[in-house]
Amino acid sequence: MDHFRGRITTPLTADLLRGALDLERTARGGLLPHRLPAPARARAGGDEQVAQAESQPSGVRVVFRSRATAVELDVLRTVVGHRGLPPLPNGAYDLYVDGKAVGRASASGGNVLMVDLSDGARELFPGSPGTVSFTGLPAREKTVEIWLPYTETTELLGLRTDAPVEALEPGGRPVWLHHGSSISQGSSADSSATAWPALAAASGGVELVNASLAGSALLDPFIAGALRDAPADLISVKIGINVVNHDAMGAGDFGPAVHGFLDTVRDGHPTVPLLVVSPILCPAQEDTPGPAAPDVSEGRVEFTALGDPADAAHGKLTLRVVREELARIVAERAADDPWLSYLDGLTLYGEADHAELPLPDRLHPDAAAHRRIGERFGAFAFGPGGPFAAVGGG
Repeated sequence: MDHFRGRITTPLTADLLRGALDLERTARGGLLPHRLPAPARARAGGDEQVAQAESQPSGVRVVFRSRATAVELDVLRTVVGHRGLPPLPNGAYDLYVDGKAVGRASASGGNVLMVDLSDGARELFPGSPGTVSFTGLPAREKTVEIWLPYTETTELLGLRTDAPVEALEPGGRPVWLHHGSSISQGSSADSSATAWPALAAASGGVELVNASLAGSALLDPFIAGALRDAPADLISVKIGINVVNHDAMGAGDFGPAVHGFLDTVRDGHPTVPLLVVSPILCPAQEDTPGPAAPDVSEGRVEFTALGDPADAAHGKLTLRVVREELARIVAERAADDPWLSYLDGLTLYGEADHAELPLPDRLHPDAAAHRRIGERFGAFAFGPGGPFAAVGGG
């Protein structure tokens, strides 16, 4: 360690990070957390949406023990902008001390990835690093966690404190591995730490690894392989919304794709509790097939389903069909797999919830709905008799 501006500089190493499936050492000497391992990233075939989503560190946090009262984290962020729309809010870095939220900050500067929603064209505008600062921490030995934002790719460049830092010993809490869509990644929660999987993990006393990928939960074999190979004591997969809003496959293809995905996961985790979760309510696609497209008007984005409801009778997928198929598939497989279970997404967020807490962009739940979903998932999965109750740390 060396001293800089009255602070102790601690090298960022793997033992100070939680929630990532891979860490890349960058040309600047920093660490870039990934939520997919290198082999899976290679098999994505250059898919820019996958690359963007997996590098946004939802659920990833810097964790250490220290008596420090001040913490500074140098980062180079890459934020996403959309042509013709106002800039998105800065991503939130949430600070937790001994498991309790005590602060929130954001970074300045950084790269800007400008995306044109009309044709998907992307242009990167380079920027400079920034610093996230927290002060006024209690002057005692404590566990410090800094949750990184789910909306910004975050290259970690430096950690400074006013007292020495010590890595936590690994292990201790069960690892919950979750895969889903942008809703599970965090959109439109206030922060990574307040996205519904993080809230559910806190209630269950487990270590979250959030392998959710905005726009890319499409039952791809390389994602199933990543889940197969990742350490996990508990696994959940939330399936369906991206398949429908991408119009990625028909009803005849969906069942075999789900079976193949679950077969691959089971190859690596034959007896780990595995929970299949169907989509929450999304009125735009309950009975209307995809594709879904963003509708930009007056500086706002709303998602609209472009399919014809009549086509559902001819094999086009809707959310209603997806839920029926998932319930059937899990019931069939559970006859030979006692560790497999199903959760209907409508029990997490249904019609009554939509009437009270409507989806702001007709697709993603807001911060209050994330809290409700997290509470309900936690109560179901980790509560008495729940599929994760025997392994959960709560």
